[in-house]
Amino acid sequence: MQLSASIFKAYDIRGIVPATINEEVAEALGRAFGTVALREGEKTVAIGRDGRLSGASLSAALRRGLVSVGLQVIDVGMVTTPMLYFAANTLCTSGIQVTGSHNPKDYNGFKMVMAGRAIYGDEIQALQTMMQDETWALLPGGSVREVNVTEAYAARIVGDIKLARPMKIVVDSGNGIAGASAPAILRAIGCEVIELFSEVDGNFPNHHPDPSKPENLRDLIAALKTSDAELGLAFDGDGDRLGIVTREGNNIYPDRQMMLFAQDVLSRVPGGTILFDVKCSQRLAPAIEAAGGVALMFKTGHSLIKAKMKQVNSPLGGEMSGHIFFKERWFGFDDGTYAGCRLLEIVSKSPDANVVLDALPTSFSTPELNVKCAEGEQHTLVAQLVASAHFPAPAVMCTIDGVRVDWPDGFGLIRASNTTPVLVMRFEGHTPEALHRIEAAMLALLQTVKPGAVVDEAAH
Repeated sequence: MQLSASIFKAYDIRGIVPATINEEVAEALGRAFGTVALREGEKTVAIGRDGRLSGASLSAALRRGLVSVGLQVIDVGMVTTPMLYFAANTLCTSGIQVTGSHNPKDYNGFKMVMAGRAIYGDEIQALQTMMQDETWALLPGGSVREVNVTEAYAARIVGDIKLARPMKIVVDSGNGIAGASAPAILRAIGCEVIELFSEVDGNFPNHHPDPSKPENLRDLIAALKTSDAELGLAFDGDGDRLGIVTREGNNIYPDRQMMLFAQDVLSRVPGGTILFDVKCSQRLAPAIEAAGGVALMFKTGHSLIKAKMKQVNSPLGGEMSGHIFFKERWFGFDDGTYAGCRLLEIVSKSPDANVVLDALPTSFSTPELNVKCAEGEQHTLVAQLVASAHFPAPAVMCTIDGVRVDWPDGFGLIRASNTTPVLVMRFEGHTPEALHRIEAAMLALLQTVKPGAVVDEAAH
């Protein structure tokens, strides 16, 4: 069959409906994924979909494909991506979520779990080859049953979380699928909830459901100013990422959330290895070590972090993008609702959550910056940077994912995105002066491989 190679990303499959993602692609994916699953001894696959307009038709086609190769399909309906992961941890061990995550409304795609692991890289390329060559194996005996996991999922969270006191919060779901479940769960753990944009609407009429972008937090910040709520929570389109805003409108970025989560987890798992990606603050590793943990920096990418966490038996991992992975007391997958509940549990032990959050170590930093590239060019440029970059001591260079250079007073990062043709950059300094010096040094390095590079703020 004819496929657009551009839809096969490093961690998932994603594209524009109907130009590159359509029912034919969804059905072929079901056949290919199902054929591989059966070879691995998997007989059952759970499927779910987020609130996007194209979700129902793509999900139905995916289901047809899975059934046609002889699989038992558990359809959990319209749910957050973490709820699909929950199904793939409690009802079976494989699953596919139809989701466009935080992409624009005409996008959709598929996040996949095979035999308990998030698949990425070569495994996604193998699915592409099987879909193109139509080398799947059609078999009889497939079936579908529909299961509602909302009650079991909510009960698992509510049974785990204990607030020390009731809290009043504002929750902005951005018309994403989290709005259908998160507010009720937050009430059940003891919160009074002011809801913004909980109605699931794939047109996203109010703002884009991506809390990593400050412009999408304006409504939440305004609601905090006009109410007596203590904190604001925001979810992305498929509910696997969390944004936190204080009463004063300060965005508590995920690397600072991780400082709090690490202290809490390490109080019960002393000496644990805490994983984080190369985009995170230089302040995070010392906070982990001060709490008695081992700090391990790794590549960006939710599938990569999850795989590494299993390898090193980590109780907690997190990414600057907002994916937080709790293995301690949870299943190890990224879940915005659960992370929000864990944060509220911690801050409820103090009389004012804002004091706790504002006291977390911070620095001066740029937002995520991007340099547009030709398809694939970003990887070539980073390879050139890795080969040529040299900074004198006390600078320390790490090339696990691009080039990250740490100085005593901040860091600079240039890496290749695995999902779009851009270079990703982030700079941080303990002082504004340090930030400017580091930014200048890293941009000068960039010019050596891409003269005249145009730097923009990241736009998802």
